[in-house]
Amino acid sequence: MANWLDVCSIDDLQPNSGVCALVAEQQVAIFYMPEDNAVYAINNYDPFSDINVLSRGLIGDIKGEAMVASPIYKQHFNLKTGVCFEDETVKIDAYEIRINNERVEVKI
Repeated sequence: MANWLDVCSIDDLQPNSGVCALVAEQQVAIFYMPEDNAVYAINNYDPFSDINVLSRGLIGDIKGEAMVASPIYKQHFNLKTGVCFEDETVKIDAYEIRINNERVEVKI
């Protein structure tokens, strides 16, 4: 059973951008969208470029679904599910995340 792991303070997050954190030996890309009161966590690994770079991608939405565009080959990944918009057979891990008492917690 996965536990909630304390990662950082909400003040450590960059609004409308991503940061990378090492959580339980996993590189996790964390995205904070304060205007939507939303926070997302996905694996930082881009399967198309074989590099841990997704935390550096541009965030936005496609048809109302929050997404990040990989900074290398520009594939788009759903921030809730980890599914690639261009190739639904490709999926990265998406993690439960919450803000609890001004602390960011991820469940892996």
